[in-house]
Amino acid sequence: MNAKPLTGIRVLTLEQFGAGPYGTMFLAELGAEVIKVEAPEGDPSRHVGPYKLGPNDSEYFQAWNLGKRSVTLDIKSADGRRQFEALVKSADCVVNNLRGTQPARLGIDYASLAPLKPSIVCLHISAYGRSNERADWPGYDFLMQAEAGLMELTGDPEGAPTRVGVSLIDSMSGLTGIVGLLSCLLRARTTGQGCDVETCLYDVAMHQLTYPGVWYLNEGAVSPRVPRSAHLSLAPVQTFPTRDGWIFIMCMTQKFWLSLVKAMGREELLGDPRFGDPNSRAVHRAPLTDALDPTFRTRTTHDWLATFNGLLPAAPVYPLDRALDSGFARATGMVSGVPHPVKGTLRVIANPIRIDGERPSQAACAPLGADNGSLLNENDSLLGKHA
Repeated sequence: MNAKPLTGIRVLTLEQFGAGPYGTMFLAELGAEVIKVEAPEGDPSRHVGPYKLGPNDSEYFQAWNLGKRSVTLDIKSADGRRQFEALVKSADCVVNNLRGTQPARLGIDYASLAPLKPSIVCLHISAYGRSNERADWPGYDFLMQAEAGLMELTGDPEGAPTRVGVSLIDSMSGLTGIVGLLSCLLRARTTGQGCDVETCLYDVAMHQLTYPGVWYLNEGAVSPRVPRSAHLSLAPVQTFPTRDGWIFIMCMTQKFWLSLVKAMGREELLGDPRFGDPNSRAVHRAPLTDALDPTFRTRTTHDWLATFNGLLPAAPVYPLDRALDSGFARATGMVSGVPHPVKGTLRVIANPIRIDGERPSQAACAPLGADNGSLLNENDSLLGKHA
């Protein structure tokens, strides 16, 4: 990729753990110069195990922070503040994912930074927002899944409420924040007027309720957990056991249902009035499951996928290792590698965006404070000081 689309944009970010780092990692991989402004001890996620990459680095940390530079500054000190303000004058955006009232107290919101650069855009990603009774509460992804009702929608009806296996709300909050940031940056480039833009984990988690949320708000219907990870109102959209594992089938339309019964040799099901359309099949999901399970068990997952072969939406249910080692993941380039001073080559998940058919190149995040020399010397020049 000759020219990444965000080349020339400088982003300062005061961030840790998931939501902020995930969003700014996209900015870095799309060409922005993303500078992690870290306390002298670094982002705490640098120290998260079990797979360390030296004293101030880990595979956990790199998963959220690819492509970024690093400077260490104590912005509460006079010297650190001067260095930070010089960086602000050279930047387009300042990002943080601190508790709600901390940005104003630390002087990293728009009101504090606009006198230095009126066009600066300040993105705030917090747990609960900046102007409510919970502004100073700490909060993390799993708490949001719990309170927003997502855990009660996930898992087997007979089991405990279940969270998604990864920090999905962190990732969604990071991307939501970046959409807001880039939108405001476009305006600032046109008008010269910067601003604060914000989102929070709680709001993003609530927004993920989508249609079950709308159903409740308008009809008073509380959607339950359903067996086999099934869709709430369409069937068959669920897992089925095969001879050697599981397969997920998604007959979201009548066309796909007709293709399924034909491919399985179960055309007699078309005459059953209980299974006439996707919604009635959902009402009679249990007998439909009982009718299809024995047939699915006669063949392997691979055999069924070969049979369906694009006729209807279907996917194998893989554990993590098979997902990453699958031929399709490798063929599409979703597994990548970046040079790393300790690991040699650090294998990572590739960026999911393609531009003109090509994924953005990736790099490891810089070691803690690795860019102090170049960036802070640049500051000293701006400040008229000796390095």
